[in-house]
Amino acid sequence: MKAKKALITGINGFTGQYMAAELSAAGYSVYGIGASMANGRENYHQVDLADTENLASAIKAIAPDVVVHLAAIAFVGHANPNAFYKVNLEGTRNLLQALVDLPQRPESVLIASSANVYGNATAGQLREDTVPNPANDYAVSKLSMEYMARLFNDRLPIILARPFNYTGRGQAENFLIPKIVKHFRDRKAIIELGNIDVWRDFSDVRYLTACYLALLQSGTIGQTINVASGEMHSLRDVIALCEDITGHKITIQINPAFVRANEVKQLCGDTSLLKRMADPLPPKIPLKETLRWMLGDMP
Repeated sequence: MKAKKALITGINGFTGQYMAAELSAAGYSVYGIGASMANGRENYHQVDLADTENLASAIKAIAPDVVVHLAAIAFVGHANPNAFYKVNLEGTRNLLQALVDLPQRPESVLIASSANVYGNATAGQLREDTVPNPANDYAVSKLSMEYMARLFNDRLPIILARPFNYTGRGQAENFLIPKIVKHFRDRKAIIELGNIDVWRDFSDVRYLTACYLALLQSGTIGQTINVASGEMHSLRDVIALCEDITGHKITIQINPAFVRANEVKQLCGDTSLLKRMADPLPPKIPLKETLRWMLGDMP
């Protein structure tokens, strides 16, 4: 039997490389599109999501059975706010239109949104019906993308995933956990952080991509689903775990520039719907195991 074709947008990004490995291991023939160079990757089309003509040609040439849309500007502190809307909103619409125009539409289209759409005003375990309250342009662009994508629900089998924080090897060091890991790898004496007594839901990127695969294969359509561990750790916990793994002690200095006023103390994803939709749910990877993996080749 011929392998099904899986298309990943943003395949060269942090999440994309793990998603490609997950799909390949599951027997899919993996294809990718993105604006950056392919780095020797086969079955890759270098095309910008804003280039509707070339995007449509690439999608038609691939004719995917399943799609995982990861391409986005994901760093909240990105210098150009307009880029969030150009890529995250308009680029997604261009992709969905190209998929609608295919002679045979995909079986499943998973779109990565973000738990950032919930904002920072509601504490505790957040369910999918929690009222969104985006607090920055990144989150607004993702929520706008969700509303736009729902316009295609009658024409495409769409799953909207809202991932909470996740990390792993290869994540950019401007994200918090890789920043902490780098300080331990470099055996720095001091690290500057903001609020360290906040509790957040951290997942391993390998668990996240396994959940994405389970959702793709579940037959679920038209749902918005949190992808999270359902467990919380404080930044103090992260530091303590890194100290335990490495034997290196570090001094925490609070930098007022990193402190957010009125920051919610606890944010966690309610995974009840994920457990029902992604059945069986992939096994969670403990945070200490993730950190050990990220720190694994320390000198």
